[in-house]
Amino acid sequence: MNDAHGDEVHAYTIRLELVDEPGELLRALGPIANNGGNLLSIFHERGNLTPRGHIPVEVDLEATPERFDDIVEALREAGVNVIQAGAEQYSEELTVIIVGQLVQTDLSDTLSAIQDGTDASVTDVSLSAPEGTENGASARLRLATQSGETDSVLSAVRSVASEKDLRVIEPLTGGGEA
Repeated sequence: MNDAHGDEVHAYTIRLELVDEPGELLRALGPIANNGGNLLSIFHERGNLTPRGHIPVEVDLEATPERFDDIVEALREAGVNVIQAGAEQYSEELTVIIVGQLVQTDLSDTLSAIQDGTDASVTDVSLSAPEGTENGASARLRLATQSGETDSVLSAVRSVASEKDLRVIEPLTGGGEA
């Protein structure tokens, strides 16, 4: 017997650590597909390594809670290292704007540095360069993070921006007046 909530499909994020060998990503995706998971996105950072020298992979998927538990169990049984799994991973969202020579300083490298330096996930990027990229650009980044981690995420964003001589326009937080 299924209760009403058991059939509801939810979005989940699973963070994996894969060995850099041919076929590892495919091997990790098998248990997801075989247990009824619907893939939404895969963020595969081949150029970055975890402290153990493995490749971090973030998989977003949809599944019922029961199927999600089966997926995580099947991944572990297949020998895939599951670092983090769950819908509750990200509970706060913040938006920052970064201004400067974004294209020349490698925007994807900037985004990777922000994700690697924090527990945040970049959920949306909007680049604007009305006068052409050589005159600088601005990017609006939407970041999802765990509850209580906003200050450390902002600190990491500031640090990455400082290294690349970019300006950060931070969100208004707290009890400021509109």
